[in-house]
Amino acid sequence: MRWLRARLGQIEGERGSALVEFVFIALVVFVPLVYIVAGFSAVQRGVFASTAAAREAGRALGTAPDLATGEVRAQRAVELAVEDQAVQATDVRLEYAPRGADCDAAGTYLPTLTPGEEFSVCVTVTVRIPMLPEFIESNTATGQFVVERDRYVDG
Repeated sequence: MRWLRARLGQIEGERGSALVEFVFIALVVFVPLVYIVAGFSAVQRGVFASTAAAREAGRALGTAPDLATGEVRAQRAVELAVEDQAVQATDVRLEYAPRGADCDAAGTYLPTLTPGEEFSVCVTVTVRIPMLPEFIESNTATGQFVVERDRYVDG
């Protein structure tokens, strides 16, 4: 029987080495894999937060009676939408863009909320990858929602 074990490669000194090899492979392969999945989910959470926040802010601003009330409602809608995706509200920027422009032109435009006005609401969320220091470049996700103010508004 001893000659059979020796021939098959099962020498007495190798008992338990499979456990050590498994732990080594788990550390080398599974830990980075889990980190990559966590990083991608953080980025995806930021994308979901930005699009949902832009949509909700656009709806809040588009139905507001005046600009001051609309901005307060839009800011609160952004906070709630971002909080729903577990993204820090300190990393969020709410801006507006004129009709036909994308979010790159946002920042200087302010809607007037006149009947029939069209504008875009742009929400930019800064996404931080877990366990990376803050000085490392972070990703941003921008959501855009086009608002068309109703033409028939009670004044």
